[in-house]
Amino acid sequence: MGQERSAVVSRKTNETDIMVSLAIQSLGASAEQKISISTGIGFLDHMYHALAKHGLWSLTLTCKGDLHIDDHHTAEDTAIALGMAFKQALGEPRGIKRFGHAYCPLDEALARAVVDISGRPHAVIDLGLKREMLGTLSCEMIPHVLHSFATAAGITLHVDVLKGDNDHHRAESAFKALAVAIREAVSLTGSNDVPSTKGVL
Repeated sequence: MGQERSAVVSRKTNETDIMVSLAIQSLGASAEQKISISTGIGFLDHMYHALAKHGLWSLTLTCKGDLHIDDHHTAEDTAIALGMAFKQALGEPRGIKRFGHAYCPLDEALARAVVDISGRPHAVIDLGLKREMLGTLSCEMIPHVLHSFATAAGITLHVDVLKGDNDHHRAESAFKALAVAIREAVSLTGSNDVPSTKGVL
């Protein structure tokens, strides 16, 4: 498997117009990580930035969405487009660890993420958020973003926030844990093997 794992996805509907450019980098790679995100929802930008930064992604993501209605379409559709780009960039999952897990704290909050690059989309998300909004992002949309990403990416995803009093910290620790778990799962093993007893993922 080559070191260059990248994709460009354009997704346009009556509700959103999205462009995603994603490159999955490897630990020790010499390429500079570049991140530029603009969805029109500040807290969503913040979460995607954390995901890219700690997942070792170079990511450009722009979205023009119908925010005059609400945040739903922009949040959901950017997650779908990002999942599509991730799946395309990863290609046939040969020579990767496949499984990854991480615990990430943010002050009093602690999150756990477990990832399987399985080809079977499934997500179990428990963030325990209590506020209605974080900035201009509805808290109900945050687990929905993770579900939508997992579905489009074709991965199995479990994310739990184990403790924490501050919802900003709880959400951010979840995205950081997800990033580190994905980084481990897609890390290269040096083989050309498909990591499955089936021989295909």
